[in-house]
Amino acid sequence: MLGALLAIGYLALAMLLVHRWNFFDLTGIGRRPSAILLLVKLCASGAMWWTYTYHYPDRRTADLFKYFDDSAAMFSALPDTPEDYVRMMTGIGNDSEHFSNTYYRHMNSWFREYEGNLYNDSHTMIRFNAFVRLFSFGHFPVHMVVAAFLGLVGLTALLRAFLPFFPGQERTLFLLVHGTPTVLFWGSGVIKESLLFFGIGLLLWQVLRWWRGRYRPTDVGLVLFSVALLFFLKFYVLLSMVPGLVALIWCLKRPRRVLFKFAIVTIIFILVGLNVQHVAPDLNVLETIYWKHEDFIGLATSVSSGSYVPPPDLGPSLSSFLRYAPYALYITFLGPLTHPSGGALGWTAAAENLFLFVLIGLLLVHRRRQFSATDRALLLFLISYVLLLGLVIGYTTPVMGALVRYRTPMVPFLLMAALLMHDPERRLVRTVPILFPRPR
Repeated sequence: MLGALLAIGYLALAMLLVHRWNFFDLTGIGRRPSAILLLVKLCASGAMWWTYTYHYPDRRTADLFKYFDDSAAMFSALPDTPEDYVRMMTGIGNDSEHFSNTYYRHMNSWFREYEGNLYNDSHTMIRFNAFVRLFSFGHFPVHMVVAAFLGLVGLTALLRAFLPFFPGQERTLFLLVHGTPTVLFWGSGVIKESLLFFGIGLLLWQVLRWWRGRYRPTDVGLVLFSVALLFFLKFYVLLSMVPGLVALIWCLKRPRRVLFKFAIVTIIFILVGLNVQHVAPDLNVLETIYWKHEDFIGLATSVSSGSYVPPPDLGPSLSSFLRYAPYALYITFLGPLTHPSGGALGWTAAAENLFLFVLIGLLLVHRRRQFSATDRALLLFLISYVLLLGLVIGYTTPVMGALVRYRTPMVPFLLMAALLMHDPERRLVRTVPILFPRPR
């Protein structure tokens, strides 16, 4: 009961922020849709809680609960040894037998069975939950409200970044960014995806604010925070975005020879990525992806995953990665449809996959005939991010249940690319009375 009351109180505070904070007053949309979406996202978070409580009841393996449960061990240090809590939260001076024996050995997710040379992003989620415990007092419903609100903030920031590129299509863009089942479900719960959207949205919003000449000294800290958050959550999402973002800013400053600039930036990043091991031997990109691929296969077979799709052989060589690339893109974009995992979630993912392709087809039926240099630059950025992230996911993830979730951060960008190619004179969404009431 106390947890429900606390959650209601924090939800009321979040709703007040939505109604009072100008950040949520979106051009052509207003504040009301964001307030409604917050309630919808909280319902989606509740649906995830129900799914992992009654359909996948093992809390030790459920991402929704295992990080929350592990954070209790970290938070237990605060009353008696607050210095330990601070060290574990910051990661400074916490790598010792004292911390392992006193705290980490009591967690299920701090150490991974398949431990590679990549940062263990489980640590970030454990720390996030340990921080929220400062004001949740250990009540999970409060964590649900916080995660849903942060996911809303991230997607709102994403809209603020890109709305100026879609004049007259604000309502359509709002629905495309927020409205897919994947984004609503995975982007609202107490899992990595809600924080991913938070970091992605803040980063792109601030970078494009600078391009538009709206610079504030405090924005530097916000950019650094969002970069650090993405790096410690899923660094490959950040790296998939960087080449296109660098090229986009270059093209927006000097909107000429857009395709040439994107090609130059992409080639430079590829060459750096393929040769970085000569400078930092522990950062061999191909070997890192290859071992992530092997680790995922080992994990999937050890637990007899029902949605495991045996992939073709992949080796740690460039030629092997090039041969594998078409399959990687196929399995990322079509795998949930051609290899449905069964059960409600599997068939829902397959239906959504089909819906997305139908929606994209409808958007592309009436394509615009002319693109400005700015539109071409934005389109190339969106496509490059989707393709790079799609390749990484396809290379490393042979389990359809995980793949559907991992590709969530690219779904809004895929739909934005389709909308950008759509003729703006043929609007798909004119009014939705509940979300967008007609002006009086």
